[in-house]
Amino acid sequence: MAERGCSSVSVVDTHRTRPPLPPRLSKGGQRTSAVQTLLFLLVALALCGMMIEACFIYRLYQTEQVSSATISKLIGGDEASATKPPGEDVLPSKPVAHLTDGPDVVHDEHVMAWSMVAGPNLYEIKYENKELIIQKEAYYYVYSKVFYFLDSSSFTHEINVKTERYAGGYITLLQSRNNSPTPGKIQSNSYLGGVFHLYKNDAIYVNVSNTRRIARHKSFENVFGAYMI
Repeated sequence: MAERGCSSVSVVDTHRTRPPLPPRLSKGGQRTSAVQTLLFLLVALALCGMMIEACFIYRLYQTEQVSSATISKLIGGDEASATKPPGEDVLPSKPVAHLTDGPDVVHDEHVMAWSMVAGPNLYEIKYENKELIIQKEAYYYVYSKVFYFLDSSSFTHEINVKTERYAGGYITLLQSRNNSPTPGKIQSNSYLGGVFHLYKNDAIYVNVSNTRRIARHKSFENVFGAYMI
């Protein structure tokens, strides 16, 4: 007599020796995947090319800007140098003064005056009342050159200094005296130059025997100056 209940029945295929394989992709699916991959690579290459081209254009634009600015600066510098004397923008390292004659000069009978329109060079030395006034105590090279007419009398050329340390009024630093060797009016030059210790507010000036005998053909023929050494 059979037992009551459910019984399970298993059917085994004794002829199958391997597990079932997954379904294979069709040829149409493989071709679509390859086309998509190729399109992705082409788009990526195009984007990379655009980025590289943009970088080259930016660098070229920056180079052109720098070149234009450099050319403008050089042209501007050339124009400025054409209108300014050489070295005008360079400040001296020490006090200096160099004065010349000029159309605005009016001499006293003995004390020579100097032009303020003929390109004076003044740095840390003042020019007032025909005198160079020292602003810094130091040793200075002081010089003067004059071009004059010499007749039968003598001609005297001096550089004097007014100082608070001398109650006599002035001290003669340098002097030249020239006598005419022959009768008649001739032209001559006198140059004076030397090193002196000058104090602040010392005033140096050029004194001659007669300013009416100063020849005034060109401004650079009569000069006066000083510079710190």
